[in-house]
Amino acid sequence: MVQPKIMLKKKHSSAGRAPLILFLCQMVNALDVPLDHGEKAKLLDDLVQPPTITQQSPKNYIIDPRENIVIQCEAKGKPPPSFSWTRNGTHFDIDKDPLVTMKHGSGTLIINIMAEGKAETYEGVYQCTARNERGAAVSNSIVVRPSRSPLWTKERLEPIILRNGQSLVLPCRPPIGLPPAIIFWMDNSFQRLPQSERVSQGLNGDLYFSNVLPEDTREDYICYARFNHTQTIQQKQPISLKVISVDELNDTIAANLSDTEFYGAKSSKERSPTFLTPEGNESVKEELRGNTLSLECIAEGLPTPIIYWIKEDGTLPVNRTFYRNFKKTLQITHVSEADSGNYQCIAKNTLGAIHHTISVTVKAAPYWIVAPQNLVLSPGENGTLVCRANGNPKPRIGWLTNGVPIEIAPDDPSRKIDGDTIIFSNVQERSSAVYQCNASNEYGYLLANAFVNVLAEPPRILTSPNTLYQIIANRPALLDCAFFGSPLPTIEWFKGTRGSALHEDIYVLHDNGTLEIPVAQKDSTGTYTCVARNKLGMAKNEVHLEIKDPTRIIKQPEYAVVQRGSKVSFECKVKHDQTLIPTILWLKDNGELPNDERFSIDKDHLVVTDVSDGDGGIYTCAANTTLDSVSASAVLRVVAPTPTPAPIYDVPNPPFDLELTNQLDKSIQLTWTPGDDNNSPITKFIIEYEDAMHEAGLWHHQAEVSGTQTTAQLKLSPYVNYSFRVMAENNIGRSVPSEASEQYLTKAAEPDQNPTAVEGLGTEPDNLVITWKPLNGFESNGPGLQYKVSWRQKDGDDEWTSVVVANVSKYIVSGTPTFVPYLIKVQALNDVGFAPEPAAVLGHSGEDLPMVAPGNVRVIVVNSTLAEVHWDPVPLKSVRGHLQGYRIYYWKAQSSSKRNRRHIEKKILTFQGSKTHGMLPGLQPYSHYALNVRVINGKGEGPASTDKSFHTPEGVPSAPSNLKIVNPTLDSLTLEWDPPSQPNGILTEYVLKYQPINSTHELGPLVDLKIPANKTRWTLKNLNFSTRYKFYFYAQTSVGSGSQITEEAVTTVDEGKEEWRKEIVNGSRSFFGLKGLMPGTAYKVRVGAEGDSGFVSSEDVFETGPAMASRQVDIATQGWFIGLMCAVALLILILLIVCFIRRNKGGKYPVKEKEDAHADPEIQPMKEDDGTFGEYSDAEDHKPLKKGSRTPSDRTVKKEDSDDSLVDYGEGVNGQFNEDGSFIGQYSGKKEKEPAEGNESSEAPSPVNAMNSFV
Repeated sequence: MVQPKIMLKKKHSSAGRAPLILFLCQMVNALDVPLDHGEKAKLLDDLVQPPTITQQSPKNYIIDPRENIVIQCEAKGKPPPSFSWTRNGTHFDIDKDPLVTMKHGSGTLIINIMAEGKAETYEGVYQCTARNERGAAVSNSIVVRPSRSPLWTKERLEPIILRNGQSLVLPCRPPIGLPPAIIFWMDNSFQRLPQSERVSQGLNGDLYFSNVLPEDTREDYICYARFNHTQTIQQKQPISLKVISVDELNDTIAANLSDTEFYGAKSSKERSPTFLTPEGNESVKEELRGNTLSLECIAEGLPTPIIYWIKEDGTLPVNRTFYRNFKKTLQITHVSEADSGNYQCIAKNTLGAIHHTISVTVKAAPYWIVAPQNLVLSPGENGTLVCRANGNPKPRIGWLTNGVPIEIAPDDPSRKIDGDTIIFSNVQERSSAVYQCNASNEYGYLLANAFVNVLAEPPRILTSPNTLYQIIANRPALLDCAFFGSPLPTIEWFKGTRGSALHEDIYVLHDNGTLEIPVAQKDSTGTYTCVARNKLGMAKNEVHLEIKDPTRIIKQPEYAVVQRGSKVSFECKVKHDQTLIPTILWLKDNGELPNDERFSIDKDHLVVTDVSDGDGGIYTCAANTTLDSVSASAVLRVVAPTPTPAPIYDVPNPPFDLELTNQLDKSIQLTWTPGDDNNSPITKFIIEYEDAMHEAGLWHHQAEVSGTQTTAQLKLSPYVNYSFRVMAENNIGRSVPSEASEQYLTKAAEPDQNPTAVEGLGTEPDNLVITWKPLNGFESNGPGLQYKVSWRQKDGDDEWTSVVVANVSKYIVSGTPTFVPYLIKVQALNDVGFAPEPAAVLGHSGEDLPMVAPGNVRVIVVNSTLAEVHWDPVPLKSVRGHLQGYRIYYWKAQSSSKRNRRHIEKKILTFQGSKTHGMLPGLQPYSHYALNVRVINGKGEGPASTDKSFHTPEGVPSAPSNLKIVNPTLDSLTLEWDPPSQPNGILTEYVLKYQPINSTHELGPLVDLKIPANKTRWTLKNLNFSTRYKFYFYAQTSVGSGSQITEEAVTTVDEGKEEWRKEIVNGSRSFFGLKGLMPGTAYKVRVGAEGDSGFVSSEDVFETGPAMASRQVDIATQGWFIGLMCAVALLILILLIVCFIRRNKGGKYPVKEKEDAHADPEIQPMKEDDGTFGEYSDAEDHKPLKKGSRTPSDRTVKKEDSDDSLVDYGEGVNGQFNEDGSFIGQYSGKKEKEPAEGNESSEAPSPVNAMNSFV
C-alpha cells in the first residue's frame, strides 16, 4: 500500500514554550499537501495540488421555502480551483439568473428567493465541480426540495358512543409533508393524553384502545402533526368519545339513535386477544442496514393483553434491543444483515394468546470497505487506488477521471483498471488527475474523490525549529517531526551532536516522523535532531527535551474523627521539581471551601476551628503545576461531644447503599456508604464482583481503595453481567460483605487480545500442530468466541492460509513438507468482530529421522583412559529437524591382553548442539575400542558413521589377586598369587616388600625383592623361626606400579624340642586351664571332640604375656588367664554344638577365629591386637587359624587401583565434561552380550604354624 508523502504529528504531549500548530486540514479522504493558513502551510506555498472537496450540502437537501437557498460547495487546491454547477444533468449558467450568486472564493450558491421567486422553481438535482490545472473534483448529486407542511382536509367527524370494554381505533391520517410530520395526541388545553398498556399511539399515528373505560369519555381527542423543518404544527378536528354502560346504551338508542348509527356491535364481555395491527398471522418488513428497525403489534381484548417478543431460531441482540410503547413496539438499533429473520409478537391475557410473525429482511445501501485515498507520487513511482464497497444488493463500481467517465476520458498509459482498483506504474507529471469512484445500488450511492499528484520534491521539515518539550519523568515523551517530500522521505533521529541514529530497542519511531520515548528519564534530557532524506535531498531540525521531577504529596491528609466544637487540622506536604511552581488548592466535597473565617490555611495545613456537624465531609488537597497535578483526600467525621461508654472494638459493619453511576462501556463508578467502624478506623475497602452470566455465585477480587474513599472508578470487561459488593477492613479484621449492587451488563465487543503461548510443532513428518492457550470467559468480550488460525511457509511466497475454528486450543495442518519453518498467527474473534492483528510466531512442521551420518570421524588418544573424538558436521538440510546434538556409541571390542574376549557392553555419550568433537572418559587402558557417531534430532537418531577403531596405551595394573602364604617352616614361607585382574598392559615384574614384627609389634627393616612377571609362586628362605612377617606385594608395567596387597604370616617353631602335651577333659565342660606355660611364648592349642561322626578338631594360636620381674602372683587372678580360660571354654562349647548339628543334619560348623590386625607401616603406625573373633565356614581342610591379619573377615582384598571411571568425571552416568577431557556428554551403558567381569578378588586364609603346641 502506497504511503502518503506528508506526515503530520499525531499527538502533542508537551508543554513547550512555542505553540505547535496541528494542521490536519478538514479533508474528505487522506493526508495531502496542507493548504490552510499557518507557518507549516507557508513552507509548502510553491507546491501544486489537485482540487479536493472539503464541504458540501447533504445529498437529500430539504430547504425552508421562507429563506434563501444556500447550496454549499467548498474545495481546496493549488492553484485555487474554479467552480461550475450542473442542474438536472445540464450546465447551470448562474450568470443568466439574477437571483443566483456564487460566494467569492468558493463554489457555494446563494439563491435569493426572499425578494422574489419561489422555492419550487429551484427544485432539482445539483452537482458542483472544482477544477484547476491538476484535475477536477466533483461533489455528490444534491437533490434540493422545499419542505411542505400541508393542512388536514376538512371532514365531519361524528361522535362515537361505545359500550364499556369494547375496542377502538381513533384514526389520525396526517397529511403528507416533507419531511414527514411527528404525530402526537393532545386535548384542547395542549396537554398530552395519558397512554398505558390499554391506550397507546401506533407508529402510523392512530390512537388504539384495547378496551374502553368510562373515564375515556371526552370530546377533545385531537391529533397534531408537527413539521420541524418549518416549525409549524397542524391539528385535526377534535373527536368526541362517550363510553356508557349497557342500561345507558338502551336508553340512548330509544331516545336518539337508530341501530345503524351505533358504532360497533362487539360484546363487552371478557374475550381473548385479537390484533388491531398488523392484520393476519404474517407480515413482512424491510429495513436498511444501519437504521433502527421498528416492529409493532397492538392487540385488543378484555382483560388488556400483554405483548411479548421473540426471534425465531435466535436471540434478540444484547444492548441493541429496546421496547417502546409499553412493549408494543420492538426496536433494534444499527441493524445489520445478521438481524434478518422471523420475529414473533405474542398477545396474551387470561383467556388465551395469539401470535403474529413478521419476516424481516435487511437491505443495505452501499458502504465503504476501502475508500480511495489521495496519492502523492514522484515521477517513475507506482501506486494503486482502491475503491471497495459492499451493500445488499452488491453495488456497482464506476470510475471517473476529472468528472468524466473513465471509458471516454483521455487515455493514460500509466494507469490500468482492474475492477475496483486502478493500478499506476511509472507515473509522470501528466498523470496527475482527480479520480471519482461511484458505488451504487437501488438504495443509494457513494461518491469519493481521490487525486493522484505527481511531484518531485526534496524533504521539508514542517515542525518549528528549536521547539522545547518539558515532560514529567517516567511518562512518555513525543517529539514531533512533521515532514513532506516526494518520494517519501526516510526519517532518522539523533541525540546530541555526535550520537548515532536512535533505534527501536529503546525508542518508538512512528511513521509520521514522531519520536516516542516510552518512559522518559532524567538522562533523556538533551537536544534531538530529526533528519529527513530522499533521493532529492536532506533536511533536519533540532528540538530540545527537558525532564522534570513529578509532583508528589509526601504527607497526605488523614482521616479524622473530632467532636463538635473542637479543632481539626489536615496536613498536606508537597514535593515538586524546583523549576516548577505548584499551586495548592483545598476543596471540600469537590467544591470550594466555605467562605467562613473558621477555615484557615497555614503553609501545609488546613485548620478548621469550632467544628460543626456541617463541616463533616471529604477534604481534598490538590497540587497543580503546568505539567502535572496530584491530589489526596481525607474524611472528616463530626461526632457528639457527650461522653460515651467504654469503646467496644470490633470489625467494621458492612457498607450499604451501593450505587452504580457514570455507566460506560468499559468503566463504571461505584459509590457506597461506610458502616460503623466500631471504634477502629477503617483502613481500606475491598471491592469484589460477580459475573452472573459466566460464573454465577463466584465472587472475584476487583479493587482495593483506602478507608477514606467511598467511591471507586472500576474498569470493566465487555460482555459481563456485573454485580458488586464491598467489604470494610480495620485493624481488628474484615467485615462481612455488603448487599450486592444492582446488575450491570456491559456491551459485547470484539476481543482486545489474542491467545497466548502460540506454538507450531509437528508430531509427524507431514503435519504441523498449532496450539495456543485459549481466552477465558472475561477475555472473550462477547458471544461466539472462535479463533482464526493462519499459517504460511516462512521462506516461500505463498499467501496466508486461514481457517476459523471453534473455541479449542489446537489445530492440525496435514500434508506439510518435512521440517519446514512456518509463520503462524492465531487471532481471536467473536460475534462482534476480530481482535487486533496478532504477531506471527515461528513454528516448524514435523521432524523425520536424519538421513546422513557424520563423516571424517577421527580419534585422538589423550591418555590410557581418555580419548578425544572429532567428526565433520552433517548438512543441516539432512537433519530434517531441530539439531539436538551428536551421539557416540563406543565399546570395548577386544583386549590387547585377552584377545579371546568379546566386548561386553556399549556405552553412549551425547553431545548437545552443533559440537563436532567430544571426550570419551573412563576407558580401559591397553584395550581395543570401536566407535561410531550419529546425529540426533527431535525425532531420533540418524544412521551410524563407519565404525572407527583405536587402542588405548598401557596403564598401571590393579593389585595381584588371591595372595596367600602356604607351607610355613622354621626359616621359610611360600607365597602364592594370581595375576592382576586388570593388568592394563604387559606386566614387567612383581615387587615384594616384607619386614618382621617383634613381640612388641615393632617393625623391623624392610626388604625389597623383584620377582619375574611370569611367576605366580615364590618361596622366601633364611627367615627367622617363630617370627611374624608382614608382606607388601604389587605388580608393575612399563608405565608404573599398580595397587599393592598386604598379608602377614609366622614361621614355625622347632617341633623337635617339645612334645605335644595332651589333657583329657570332661565332655560336659566348656573350658580348661593350661598351666606351666612359659612367659612371652607363642603356643598352638588344638581342641578335639570324638563322636558318632568321627573325630573333629579346631586349632588356635596364642601368645603368653611377658615374665613378671619381682614377685609371685596367683595366676588364677590374672586377667589374661581368665580371658584364656573363657576362650578355651567357648571353643569347647562351639565344638559340642557343631558335633550335635553334624550328627543330626551334617554340613558345616563355625569355629572361632582370632585376628590381630597390622596396618601398612608406610601409611599408619602399628595398632594393638584387638583380639576380636569372627566366623567362617571350613568344611574341607580345617586349616589352622591365622593370627594378626588385617584382611576383612570375608577374606576379600579391597581394590585400591587408580582406574578411570565415569563416576570420577561427573555425577553418575550423566555427568558433564569440558573440552579439556572432562565429561560433556550424557553416558549410559547397554549390556549386550556378557555380564561385566568383576575387578575384585577373594583371598583364601593362609595357614600359620604355632611355635609351641599342646595336644
